[in-house]
Amino acid sequence: MTESTNEDMKKKFREALDKKNHKSTLSTDHKDGGPKVNNAHGPADHQKMFRRKSV
Repeated sequence: MTESTNEDMKKKFREALDKKNHKSTLSTDHKDGGPKVNNAHGPADHQKMFRRKSV
């Protein structure tokens, strides 16, 4: 490959990467929203304990 072909390929890849990164910044993330269900399993000190039945 010649220098100009190599530079053209680098330029194409750089443009594609910039385009991809620009698309990802346009979306709106809902990072401030929490989980839909809080404390689904209750507090840790009141969790049910399962034991095997002794024979």
